Amino acid sequence: MSVSSAELALPVVETDFPRRLDPYWPLVRDSAHEWLLHSRLMSSEVVRNHADDLRYTDLVAGYYVGGPAMVLSAIVDFSGWFFVWDDRHDRDISHRRDDAWARRSDALHAAVENPHAHLGHPDPLVAAFSDAVSRLYSFLSDRWNARFAGHFHPVIDAYDQEFHNRVTGTVPTVAEYVELRRHTFGHWVWLDLLELTAQHELPRQVRDSDAYRRAGLASQDFSAWYNDLCSLPKELAAADVHNLGISLIHHDGLTMPQAVAEVHRRVSARVTDFREAEEDVLRLLAKPGMAPQLRDAVRSCLFNMRNWISSVYWFHHESGRYRVKAWDDPSLPPYVNDLAVHDDRGHSTADSRPRRRRQAGSWPRLAPPA
Repeated sequence: MSVSSAELALPVVETDFPRRLDPYWPLVRDSAHEWLLHSRLMSSEVVRNHADDLRYTDLVAGYYVGGPAMVLSAIVDFSGWFFVWDDRHDRDISHRRDDAWARRSDALHAAVENPHAHLGHPDPLVAAFSDAVSRLYSFLSDRWNARFAGHFHPVIDAYDQEFHNRVTGTVPTVAEYVELRRHTFGHWVWLDLLELTAQHELPRQVRDSDAYRRAGLASQDFSAWYNDLCSLPKELAAADVHNLGISLIHHDGLTMPQAVAEVHRRVSARVTDFREAEEDVLRLLAKPGMAPQLRDAVRSCLFNMRNWISSVYWFHHESGRYRVKAWDDPSLPPYVNDLAVHDDRGHSTADSRPRRRRQAGSWPRLAPPA
C-alpha cells in the first residue's frame, strides 16, 4: 500500500507558505554529517550513501531561520540525534532489547538534567545527546534550560509508552494517540528552540497566551500528522501501531483510503487553524506597551512556526526516509545501523520482565486549542 502524490498534496502550503532556508544551511549541513560520524550515530558508509538523501539538515534549516550559525548547528545536530534515536527505538522493539532500552531511557533522563556529566557515556546515543543538549544549554538562561528539560522528560516517557504499546500490540485510540503524539513528536521542545533562534527568552505571559499557544500547537500538530500521512507505508511495513491513520482504521472502522483522506482533512484544518492564530498573534503585537526586543523575538518565533509548515511539507516529498519502495527490506531502512546490543555479560538483552513505565497522567498534558 502506498499514499499517492495527490493524496499528499496541499496546494495551500505550496502557494501561501513560501519555502525558506537559513543562509548558514550549506555550512551546517557539512558539519552535521561530520558530527553524526564523529558521534558514532551513523557509520561512514551510511553518512556517505544516505545522509544527503535523508535531508535532515534541510528540514531544520527551514525550521529555524535567522539565528546565529552556532544555534542552527546545535539544533540540527539535536534533530539528527532525534531521528537516529527514533530508528533505534524501532529496532530495540523489533528485537525485544528491553533492558537496553530501559537503561538508555534512564540515562537520557539523567543526561537532560546534567548533560556535561554524560559526555563520555559508553552508549553513543546518550553521549551524542549530551553533547547536543549541552550546546543548546549554552545560549539562554538556566531557567530556559530547566524548562527544556521539563519538556523533554515526557518525550522519553512517551517513547517508553510506545515501546509498551508495540510489544503488547496495543493500538491507542484516536484521542489517546493525539495526546501521545504531541509528546513523541516533541511539540514543546521544538517550540522552546524557537527562542534560541530569536536569541530571546519569552516570558510566560507570552508563551501561555491563547494566541501564541494556538499558533504553536497548530504548527506542531500539522507537522506530526503530515508525518503520519507520509510515513503510513513505512510504519505499516515496520508493524508499528502509532500513526493517526492506524488509530482511525483500528478504532473508527475506516478503510485505508478513508483513513488517508481523514488524516489529510485534519492536516489541512490545522493549516487553517494556524493562519487564524497567526493573525491573533500579530494583533497582539500591534498593541502598545510591549518592549521592542520582545516584540521582535515573538515575530521571529511566529515567522519560524510558519516555516515549520513549509519545511515539513517539502521534506516529506524529498527525503529518502519515506520512499519505502526503494528499500530491499521495508522494515529495515538502509540508513539504520542495526547494531547488536549486549549486556555486560555478553548476553542478548531481550527479556520478558514487566516494563517500568511512568503513568501517562504524570506527563504535562497539552490542552487542545479552544
